[in-house]
Amino acid sequence: MSIQVNQRHYKLAKQPVVVVCVDGCEPDYLGQAVATGHMPWMKKTLAHATGLVVDCVVPTFTNPNNLSIVTGASPSVHGICGNYLYDSENQVEVMMNDPKWLRAPSILATLAEAGQKVAVITAKDKLRQLLGHGMKGICFSAEKADKTNLAEHGIEQVLSKVGMPLPSVYSADLSEFVFAAGVWLMTHQRPDVMYLSTTDYIQHKYAPGTDGANAFYAMMDAYLQQLEDLGCVIALTADHGMNAKVGMDGQPQVIYLQDWFDAWLGESAARVILPITDPYVVHHGALGSFATVYLPADVDAATAAQRLQAVRGIESVYTRKHAAEYFELPPDRIGDLVVVSERATVMGTAVSKHDLSGLDVPLRSHGGVSEQRVPLIVNRPISGLDAQRRWRNFDAFDLALNWAQ
Repeated sequence: MSIQVNQRHYKLAKQPVVVVCVDGCEPDYLGQAVATGHMPWMKKTLAHATGLVVDCVVPTFTNPNNLSIVTGASPSVHGICGNYLYDSENQVEVMMNDPKWLRAPSILATLAEAGQKVAVITAKDKLRQLLGHGMKGICFSAEKADKTNLAEHGIEQVLSKVGMPLPSVYSADLSEFVFAAGVWLMTHQRPDVMYLSTTDYIQHKYAPGTDGANAFYAMMDAYLQQLEDLGCVIALTADHGMNAKVGMDGQPQVIYLQDWFDAWLGESAARVILPITDPYVVHHGALGSFATVYLPADVDAATAAQRLQAVRGIESVYTRKHAAEYFELPPDRIGDLVVVSERATVMGTAVSKHDLSGLDVPLRSHGGVSEQRVPLIVNRPISGLDAQRRWRNFDAFDLALNWAQ
C-alpha cells in the first residue's frame, strides 16, 4: 500500500523509519568527525550503506528546508520561503511559524491518515506547529518539553520519560534531547515513522573538526547507533550547510542593505527583508546570505539589480520572476529582488538594527547558495540510484520509504 503526497508516491513503513534533519550540517562536519574517530556508526554506514551529497532548498534556512523535507516538494509548492517574510497584503513583517502559510499537505500527516503511527520531535518550538499541521500523532519540541500534554502534543510528562532536564535553547543539550526523546519513543512506543529535527547552535559556534563540533557529532552518532540497534531505517540529511562569514581580520563581513538603499533612494523608500530572522538571534545576529527587497513603484527592478550587483560581496541579484523560477520559490512572497551574498559575506538591514554583542566566536551563518550542499545518508545499501539525477534533501522520505525498505 502507498500514499500520494504532492504528486509523489510513498510506500507505507513496514519497519520503523526515522528521518533526521541535522540543522546546519555542512558535509565537512561529518568528514572531520569520522576521520578523527568520533563517529564509528557513521563511518560504518558510509562504507556499507548509502551516502550522497545533495542540494537543499535556497534560501538555505531552517523553515523552508524542514517543510520541503516533510512535503517532498520545493517552496513553490508548500509556500514556506523563509523563517520570516513581508506580508504585502496586510503590509506587516511576520514570522512564518503559523500553519496558515502552508500551501501543501505533509507526508507525515498523510501517513498518519493512512493509519501509521507518526511522531515528530523538533528542537525549537517555532517548527512544531508547521511540521505537525494536520497530523494525528505525537509532536513536541525539546524547547517546551516541560509543557507537553496529551491533547496538544499526543504525549505528556516528557521530561520524566526521557530522564533529562529541560535544555537551554542556546545549547547542544537542546539537540541531544531530541535524540534522547527519539530513542525513548522508539523503545517504548515504536512509531512507524519518526521525524527528528535539531538546532544549529553548535554549527554556528564551532567549525568542522573543532572539539566542540566533534563532541556534538560523537553524541549524535551514539544515538543513531541506538536507533539502528532498534531496527530502524534511518535517513539523515540537513536543512542547510554553514560557513564562516568573516574577513581576514576575523570580523563579521556584512553588507547593510537597508542602509545602502536608503542612501540611494531615500530613507525607507525600499524595504529589505531578512528571511533568516527568528526569535533566536544571539548566535547569528539575524545576519544571513539571502535577502529580499521590496522596491518603490517608480524604481525599475532590473536597473536596481544591476546597480546592486556591483557591490563588493554580492554574489547575485535576481528579479522576482527569475528568482521564483531559478530557486523554485512562491513569487508572491519574495519581493521585487532576491539578493544572495558571497560565501564569506552576510547581509543585514541597518547597522543600528543588529546587535552583535552576543557573538563570542567569529560569525558563522548561512542562507546563500554557498550553503546548499548537504548530506543525505541512508543506513541501507541502495542500488540503482540515478547518478545523473539532481538529488535533494527533500528526497529523504522517498529514499527511506521507497528504496531502503
